[in-house]
Amino acid sequence: MFEINRLSTKQPDFDTELEKLVSWDAHVGGELEATVAEILHEVRHRGDQAVLGYTRRFDRSQAQSVAELEVPAARLKQALDKLPGEQRNALQEAADRIRRYAERQKMVGWSYTEEDGTVLGQQVTPLDSVGVYVPGGKAAYPSSVLMNVVPAKVAGVEQIVMVVPAPGGEPNEMVLAAAAIAGVDRVFTVGGAQAVGALAYGTETIPAVDKIVGPGNAFVAEAKRHVFGVVGIDMIAGPSEILVICDGQTDPEWIAQDLFSQAEHDEEAQAILVSPDPMFLDQVQTAMENGLPEMERSDIIRTALAKRGALINVRDLHEAAEVANRIAPEHLELSVAEPEKLAGYIRHAGAIFLGRYTAEALGDYCAGPNHVLPTSRTARFASPLGVYDFQKRSSLINCSPAGAVKLGRVASVLARGEGLTAHARSAELRVEDGEGGQ
Repeated sequence: MFEINRLSTKQPDFDTELEKLVSWDAHVGGELEATVAEILHEVRHRGDQAVLGYTRRFDRSQAQSVAELEVPAARLKQALDKLPGEQRNALQEAADRIRRYAERQKMVGWSYTEEDGTVLGQQVTPLDSVGVYVPGGKAAYPSSVLMNVVPAKVAGVEQIVMVVPAPGGEPNEMVLAAAAIAGVDRVFTVGGAQAVGALAYGTETIPAVDKIVGPGNAFVAEAKRHVFGVVGIDMIAGPSEILVICDGQTDPEWIAQDLFSQAEHDEEAQAILVSPDPMFLDQVQTAMENGLPEMERSDIIRTALAKRGALINVRDLHEAAEVANRIAPEHLELSVAEPEKLAGYIRHAGAIFLGRYTAEALGDYCAGPNHVLPTSRTARFASPLGVYDFQKRSSLINCSPAGAVKLGRVASVLARGEGLTAHARSAELRVEDGEGGQ
């Protein structure tokens, strides 16, 4: 029997029910946390030996050294050359579109000169090295390779190291081909918390990086949380999410498939439809009931929709936008007559898909904007992955002699007010020198 939650903003307990529906506890259990901590400790102190041991244990690898787990550049090119033409062209077109979009995100340095000749500004530089984690267990995600690597390349990152699990020792050919297209510098068939540890701490063979990006399972997410501070990370990703606002004029089968597209990721994924038309909600539910048996991952979809899916009836589209802002979804489809107008009311969403013809799935693969998005309501304060995540900013301050006098007087007062005498004297010496030259 098909099940999905039905809510209405008119019901007295709507706020409570909505909160229960969308809340997500990212905290892992004590056993998983302890296991990850042990793995990271071993990798940090035993390097290659620990990485090799865990890879042989978890991925059934027969490698005798970590060096054997590195995929040569020639092997990446071979995977690309042997890829069927249709797949190769699709990967290339997606990469090109992601690159064109990313080029517009690049931050550039700037400066300005004050009246006394002091120059203030900002210098933008790329990170030296980045580690990209690509899932490779239950499914392969060449799209994740492109989405994580291409912006880093556009930013100017000098070395990109990719890690991807290869259960049984056989990496996915399309993933390797995507690495070749994106321009990954080094690839290791290592996964799990041990891969995150290797990238964070470095081993005899796998170089340490400055930042780790890319999705993974609960072990990977916990490992990223643990090493944050030693290295930067992109985010701690939760389950996939989609929220669709529809005025009731879109084909119900389209909306049903849009909801399925995220629900099929895993049993914890969330798919929500919000509409002021209760009859349309019924039509979409019927379309889902009819279409579900045809889905290859029907069991996963069924579980996800029953646990965290919902059809929500609202008074009007303005209230629908208010509900969306409260949920702050990863993906938000505005399947309405005037999507641009409605988008003006949206404050919190990872990506906004405008109009009836803009399926969220296009954003997952090839539209251009990044598919690495904030989940679990973090769109309230976080943004999609982009070139700016692979750049850093340094402040520039160049005081003229006159500026040193002016700023030094202010700094002296504030420093002495804080009881930091050396700070004050450091500024005052420049003031005295400048006044002596006048």
